Amino acid sequence: MKKQTAGRENLGKLAPKFAQLNDDVLFGEVWAREDKLSARDRSMITISALFSAGLYPQLKSHLIIGKEHGVTKQEAVEIVTQLAFYCGWPKAWSTFPMIEEVYGEDENEGKNLPFPIGEPNDAYAQYFIGQSYLAPLTSEQVPTFNVTFEPSCRNNWHIHHAKSGGGQMLICVSGRGWYQEEGKEPIELHTGDVVNIPANVKHWHGAAKDSWFQHIAQEIPGEKTETEWCEPVTDEEYNKLP
Repeated sequence: MKKQTAGRENLGKLAPKFAQLNDDVLFGEVWAREDKLSARDRSMITISALFSAGLYPQLKSHLIIGKEHGVTKQEAVEIVTQLAFYCGWPKAWSTFPMIEEVYGEDENEGKNLPFPIGEPNDAYAQYFIGQSYLAPLTSEQVPTFNVTFEPSCRNNWHIHHAKSGGGQMLICVSGRGWYQEEGKEPIELHTGDVVNIPANVKHWHGAAKDSWFQHIAQEIPGEKTETEWCEPVTDEEYNKLP
């Protein structure tokens, strides 16, 4: 999660201690405890609490934050629909326009993904931490797949073996992610970046903590190609990334 400065920017002069507690303790420590609850889960809890209390300015701010953390438009609508029965029908009427304003008409429900996410990548779920999705684009000439990662999702270390040729190309099309080869520093990925992965190189890739991430993966033809899946990228390794 990015460093919070809203407290100091808005209340730094009037209530500096409150601002410091807001930025450094609430967001810097409590929200940062993603080993206990993900930022996405914390956003859903906070949206529910602010809706229940009718705190609309803060609610809108946390709808924006929730969108950044991967809470979809439909999930926000469902939260409000259910809580309307417990917390008040007029609150729902007041909140739905905010959801529409924050998310708009994006068909990917706030993820800002240019390609369909496809189906849950269940066949390879054992090699991923978090939820990934797979949408095959073509199996002709160069097999090409669209892979979508929810925030914090990443695949295990793995190797694309080949006797000759082989390897993989990643074309980043949305969000923020990471790529790392064994023995090298992680590389932050953004829309438009291209990663050429040689055959027989151990590596991993996936989403940033606070962003959905989508890349096109092309399997480069080669002789005697196969993928070897290795150990997961541990939380300790991953949580060092900004």
